[in-house]
Amino acid sequence: MQKRKLGTNGPEVSAIGYGAMGVSVAYGDSDEAQGIETIRYAFDQGVTFFDTAAVYGWGENEKIVGRAVKGFRDEVVIASKFGFAEDWSVDSRPDFIRELTDRSLRNLGVDHIDIMYQHRVDPNVPIEDVAGVVKDLIIAGKVKYFGVSEAGPETIRRAHAVQPVTVLQTEYSVFEREVESIFPTLRELGIGFVPYSPLGRGFLTGAVKPAADYAENDMRRSDPRWQPGNFEKNKTAVEQLTMLAKSRGATVSQLALAWLLAQGNDIVPIPGTRHKERLAENVGSAELQLTAEDLARITEILPEGAAGARYAVPSMIPEWK
Repeated sequence: MQKRKLGTNGPEVSAIGYGAMGVSVAYGDSDEAQGIETIRYAFDQGVTFFDTAAVYGWGENEKIVGRAVKGFRDEVVIASKFGFAEDWSVDSRPDFIRELTDRSLRNLGVDHIDIMYQHRVDPNVPIEDVAGVVKDLIIAGKVKYFGVSEAGPETIRRAHAVQPVTVLQTEYSVFEREVESIFPTLRELGIGFVPYSPLGRGFLTGAVKPAADYAENDMRRSDPRWQPGNFEKNKTAVEQLTMLAKSRGATVSQLALAWLLAQGNDIVPIPGTRHKERLAENVGSAELQLTAEDLARITEILPEGAAGARYAVPSMIPEWK
């Protein structure tokens, strides 16, 4: 597995990371044993970067990740996040950050968290205060690096002035391009970038069905990109991407991940899956080198990303500042 450095002063990690959210939440019923097995298989395949969050099952996801990596914890980079209250309102009050960090440490069963992100910007708490708390946590040895998620250039600069920001995490894929406007700021400041939902929540695997066919506890049931009208347009685009991928001896998932890797050596996507075969497929994308012609064709198929908004609930779509 290729390695990449997350930020100028950040850790070296595998070019393809692992997003653990779907192991326990958001995509229908889950199997903890299967999730642990898949995470361990990911490590065997060279994956050294694992992403979780306090809000994913309120500790349950962190516990699964912690149990899975226990035998090789010192060989991997673990990222978690604070910033949501249990009612899904944003909450980055300093005392709450400290409380959640200690809880995450216990859930993961570790003595430090490598990257701690602010999950969403809290308009009621100055970002300087948030960065200051994380700086204290770094000094205390509880956290190694500071990350922000879904933050805009001004917020990133203000945070960076207090405690250097190592990495930004935001949705990014051939389906979702808006964050590209922030790349100049990241590269000026030496901040790495981690795309979440790099496979469009599964749409870019090609294994999709209409929204109504998913379980009630599957977020795709309400995802705008799966709704009638948008679904058909996106499915047609993925079919065209699949044809291009086949011409390169790859799958559409591998094409989508290779496209992300081609956008810069400072980018490390974190696809998630519960299945070993999908995991091996994702890892294989690191070996796919796209040509200029390939990249041009992808842009031709999806010049502005997917049809449909990122989230069904408008408040979940951040206003970057």
